[in-house]
Amino acid sequence: MNRPVLLVVAHGSRDPRHAETVLALVRRAASLRPGLRAETAFLDFNLPSVPGVLDRLAADGVRDVVALPLLLTRAFHAKADIPAVLRQAPASLDVRQAEVLGPSPLLVAAVERRLYEAGLTPGDKSTTGVVLASAGSTDPEAIAVIAETARELRRTGWCSVRPAFASASLPRTEEAVAALRTEPGVGRVAVAPYVIAPGRLPDRIAAGAADADVLAGVLGPSPELARLLLDRYDGARTARQPVAARTA
Repeated sequence: MNRPVLLVVAHGSRDPRHAETVLALVRRAASLRPGLRAETAFLDFNLPSVPGVLDRLAADGVRDVVALPLLLTRAFHAKADIPAVLRQAPASLDVRQAEVLGPSPLLVAAVERRLYEAGLTPGDKSTTGVVLASAGSTDPEAIAVIAETARELRRTGWCSVRPAFASASLPRTEEAVAALRTEPGVGRVAVAPYVIAPGRLPDRIAAGAADADVLAGVLGPSPELARLLLDRYDGARTARQPVAARTA
């Protein structure tokens, strides 16, 4: 039986680093699963578009597709934009939408990897406060997931972890950095961008980290994220629920 095609659906950005990073992540995931056909599409700003890739897959005779939102939380794009565009897929395609990436222990591990790559060590945990800085959302479910991820990161041994947001929600990165400076036991402050790829909001996070001691990199094509893409793909391909009903 042929495997479904993995279609990774990213938001897109005018920043060319965004698409480059997304494509590198998808290539890494595909390299872990020989024989898996993995495609990438973007909701906005970049090509190929989601409808364009779906049409091409149908023309290639593909029947089964797992569409994976490249998102860390279930907010508007996962709940509305992506289902809407998938419902317009060619009738010959059986499209299933996978769960978003977060929450997951693999994401916490990816954050720690980036902190260590930025110069910290496991021995620094007990005296380091971390700002987990996300893009931001007005969706209460998404905000709650970021808060829980911060708590999970704290449980790995960091002195303190505070969530922050580049837009839509508070506190901002610089506010969380300042708050950590006042906490007992915090000797240094690190900012960990909880975003997948570079772009306008990650740049805003970096600007807000000016007074931090350490700024980690975006999650990018980390091995943990690559494994997580495959985990979500496997979960969707064995699920019994298809994508929401197509438009008439």
